[in-house]
Amino acid sequence: MNKRQKDVLINFVIVITVTVIVIIAMINFRDRINRSEATRAMEHLSKIVLAYRQQKGTVPPEFEIERIKKTLEGRARLGKLKYRARWIDFESTSDEILAYIRKEYSSLLLSGGYIVLRLDGRVEWMGIEEFEKLLAQQQGTMEIQIQQH
Repeated sequence: MNKRQKDVLINFVIVITVTVIVIIAMINFRDRINRSEATRAMEHLSKIVLAYRQQKGTVPPEFEIERIKKTLEGRARLGKLKYRARWIDFESTSDEILAYIRKEYSSLLLSGGYIVLRLDGRVEWMGIEEFEKLLAQQQGTMEIQIQQH
């Protein structure tokens, strides 16, 4: 192999390597933006739910949440929101999970998990195992049975 062929091969490998790195970075960036937008939409929902609770003394019913979701900025990133209002009562603690969204990512730097809205208005990211353990502690038999159907 002569010098010119070696140079062409080295340049080709460099271009391919840089291209792969850029593609991976863009996928990770897209997933990070998606997670950020979904979290922001959930925080907006949190403010609305807290205002509703302050005014009415209870959490909004599910049909109200469906109406509210249509007005949220970033709602397209929310995906399938699970709302647990029917399982919230006066004995529920502020740590109770009120709503959550499962997010899956195909990137190398972000793993899947849940964006969680707590009864006290906190919005946080949880890993899958941590979330499933917490939800299992908070769910009653009836909720589990309904979810399975």
